[in-house]
Amino acid sequence: MTTAGQPPRPPRRTTPPRTRIGLWFGRPLASFHLVVTIAVLLTVLGLVMVLSASSAESFAADESGYALFTQQLIGVVLGAVAFYVALRLPVRYLRKLSFPLFLVSITMLMLVLIPGIGAERQGARRWFDFGVVSFQPSELAKVALVLWGAHLLASRRSEHGNIKSLLIPLLPAGLLMCLLVVLQPNLSTAIALGIILVALLWFAGLNARLFGAVLMTGMALATVLAFTAGYRSNRVKAWLNPGEDTQGLSYQSTQAKYSLADGGLFGRGLGQSRAKWSYLPNAHNDFIFAIIGEELGMIGCLAVIGLFGLFVYTGLRIAMRSVDPFLRLLTAGATCWVFGQAMINIGYVVGLLPVTGLQLPLVSYGGTSTAITLLMFGIIASAARHEPEAIAALHAGQEGRIARALKLPLPAVFSPKRAAMARSKSTRPTLAAQDRKRLESRKGKDGRPARTAEPGRTRTRVSSSRTDTMSPRSTAYRGDAPRGNARRSEPPRREPAAGSRSAYRPRPEPQPGRPPVRSGERGYRR
Repeated sequence: MTTAGQPPRPPRRTTPPRTRIGLWFGRPLASFHLVVTIAVLLTVLGLVMVLSASSAESFAADESGYALFTQQLIGVVLGAVAFYVALRLPVRYLRKLSFPLFLVSITMLMLVLIPGIGAERQGARRWFDFGVVSFQPSELAKVALVLWGAHLLASRRSEHGNIKSLLIPLLPAGLLMCLLVVLQPNLSTAIALGIILVALLWFAGLNARLFGAVLMTGMALATVLAFTAGYRSNRVKAWLNPGEDTQGLSYQSTQAKYSLADGGLFGRGLGQSRAKWSYLPNAHNDFIFAIIGEELGMIGCLAVIGLFGLFVYTGLRIAMRSVDPFLRLLTAGATCWVFGQAMINIGYVVGLLPVTGLQLPLVSYGGTSTAITLLMFGIIASAARHEPEAIAALHAGQEGRIARALKLPLPAVFSPKRAAMARSKSTRPTLAAQDRKRLESRKGKDGRPARTAEPGRTRTRVSSSRTDTMSPRSTAYRGDAPRGNARRSEPPRREPAAGSRSAYRPRPEPQPGRPPVRSGERGYRR
């Protein structure tokens, strides 16, 4: 209660005051800075750990401890260039290049299976050798699928496509890509492609029952493929019975657990791992997380998991804030891909999952994988600069030090009309039967389709009494001097009687026993 003459008290604050971290996360370009920071930290950590984990094996093979590190450094440099190019590339170019990139990736996946073109290593044909460097087309297929899938689903959602238009042709094309990767054989990359496909369908708004059916079908196919090859079934057996054959099938996973246990809380120190001295196979590649646990301890492992967790938060935040449906689907699908691949790698290192061979993004050895992942991080960072608040801040001059140093162009404001014009005709769904009937019913008597009003304009009805503003073509239809381009002419209309209020017909005379027809009633045409 307030006494007379006193102003009312202000209402109490229902939300607690924001902290410095909350204020920083509320900045317009916070998502962009987070993506760039995470990419830099994971890349630097990967270079350091690849040098530490591969130095012993490289020295034993080539008498140089920097052989594998040099190749990884080349991949990082190429990835940094791709990151910068992705930041400067407009969104409309990404949509235009998505389908050609998908066709190129399909062609490369077919060519790599041909003997003499694709290089075979350890019984798998997955690489193109170009002398000093090699290229793995299955890594490019991940980017191609997430780009083209996001473009396709964004186009179908904007055109009110049904379930069939959401699944076709994305689902058959994704399964074809997975089949080509399995034939290499490379089941781990096929699983990553499956994660991208499922994530796109989920964020596109697919029905829960149908999504569950697609998910269960994919898991069933992966289980069947896991038991078709001998080395895959051995991995599953080693996972189900880890202590049965510690010197055979379970040797690699057992040594990884020993490395994690040897690290303890704070680790043995950087470069002091003992498992990398030919005790743990592929220590610099698939099982680099075990070397991190041994040298940096549980603190280092939690830091890596925390960086990937922060990346998931940032990626989904960008997807929620994006106005463009293409960027929303692209960011969500790429975030699920990177995080899912990281969790599968960490899961089979600690023994929660069977060994699949998926690399730890930006940390494991692999020049192609590192370059492609940095390219995807650049696309996500570009999507962060296209948030509405970020666009307003950038156009207001609040670019920040990173944008000024990189001289990045200002992002364009999303326009639905411009996005509709950028869609390819091949991605537009066919009209439904009701739409076709509606168009046919709108055709005129001469068989030509009726003209529809443009978006944003209203159709006005011109009164028939205003004959001075009629076009020349319309006067030819009314019996005036016919034009040369007039197709047909109608008989001249009868002139209205003197004093008549109608240009079509005079007012009807009142009949006996009926009241006179007034204006606005049935039977009177104005």
